Amino acid sequence: MVHEGAMSRTLRAGRKRAIVLGGSMAGLLAARVLSDHFEGVSLIERDALPAFAEQRRGVPQGRHTHGLLASGRSVLEKLFPGISEALLKAGAVAADIVRDSRWFFEGACLSRPRSGLTGLLMTRPLLEAVVRERVLANPKVVRRDEVAVEELVVDRKSGRVTGVRAGGQTLSGDLVVDATGRGSRSQQWLESLGYEKPVEDIVQVGLGHTTRFFRRKPTDLNGDKAVVIPPTPKGKRGGVMLAQEGDRWTVTLIAHFGNYAPEDLDGFIAFARTLPAPYIHDVVSRNEPLGEAASARFPASVWRRYELLPRFPPGYLVFGDAICSFNPRYGQGMSVAALQAVELENTLVSGDGDLALAKTFFRRAAKVVAIPWTIAVGNDLRIPETVGRRTAGVKLINWYISKLHKAAHTDPVAALAFHRVGNLLAPPPSIMHPRIAIRVLWENLRPSRTAAT
Repeated sequence: MVHEGAMSRTLRAGRKRAIVLGGSMAGLLAARVLSDHFEGVSLIERDALPAFAEQRRGVPQGRHTHGLLASGRSVLEKLFPGISEALLKAGAVAADIVRDSRWFFEGACLSRPRSGLTGLLMTRPLLEAVVRERVLANPKVVRRDEVAVEELVVDRKSGRVTGVRAGGQTLSGDLVVDATGRGSRSQQWLESLGYEKPVEDIVQVGLGHTTRFFRRKPTDLNGDKAVVIPPTPKGKRGGVMLAQEGDRWTVTLIAHFGNYAPEDLDGFIAFARTLPAPYIHDVVSRNEPLGEAASARFPASVWRRYELLPRFPPGYLVFGDAICSFNPRYGQGMSVAALQAVELENTLVSGDGDLALAKTFFRRAAKVVAIPWTIAVGNDLRIPETVGRRTAGVKLINWYISKLHKAAHTDPVAALAFHRVGNLLAPPPSIMHPRIAIRVLWENLRPSRTAAT
């Protein structure tokens, strides 16, 4: 893990300046780690970076519901000691991800024991603003916003990336990190330099989501702070509702492959009525709406397999969503970026020379991505219209997880096993450990009991 004390380490020769492309969460996390290893870091962002928690054009998903999994929160606290307290002071809502939430799977809510999996619920602009303030407070980090990056600068003799051309200027750096997200141009840049483009794993999910804010009352849902109703293979509709700063609910209604939730209030409420559980509709049909709705489409999850490339230019890395962008309904993106930041740190302190930096980092990043990708893609493939490779193993795992969810209606051990995997704190095979599998078998064979609510 990354430790704050790492700041005092001796800088290696040849690590004078790093350049990070993209000022969203992934770019901020990369800049934070790089500041421990380089004399200076330039953070380049096409947008104007706001001074406060404001939505900006370059983060269109920022208008929608976001989640910071327990693993991501833990990494943030290590990178920025005291940030959880700062977020709470700014209005973030603390919650036990299991005890204070209603996770509705297979016809009922999962059991809700006290889990110790602490989550902080807040809007994406608030989280990003607090992280950005911490990163830019470091005098080694220089912001260059409202600057568009045009191309990489490469030493033709060595093939090393030595900087970028941005805003009509050439900026030199010993390491350039692309954290520009799903719209990354790294593939095109690599091809123009004579390198292969990475193979892409693509799963067509046809997701559409619409988000609205509502006033939150202390009595709503008997004080619970989150509702998760995933789409079912048959209905293909779901929703997420989280408590947010400013006594608000953020409500995102989800559908796959058409019939998406409308933006108008009446249509939004009517859509919520069609979900498999009534909890979200109970709130949106009674509470005061705040502001306007926002809609977005997410056609496919994409994993760019940089770790499989035989050649890659030295002095360059790709990071965050520029490597893999997940179906957003699983709330994994920011936590995966945080876990990649841990592996960036581990790579920079390893004994590998700078020529092997990309190979080592991409291999480690792939291990980070593999777990949430397995979770998201495996679940998405339950929906018949999803376009992706269905193996016998995927079908078996999905069958087992369905049984796990049914067992978790009444068994807190099964519920916690599922949530630990979902929060990227345990590998997916852990839910098939004999200790868990026996409980799943027993709960599915015994006479039905009243499920948790």
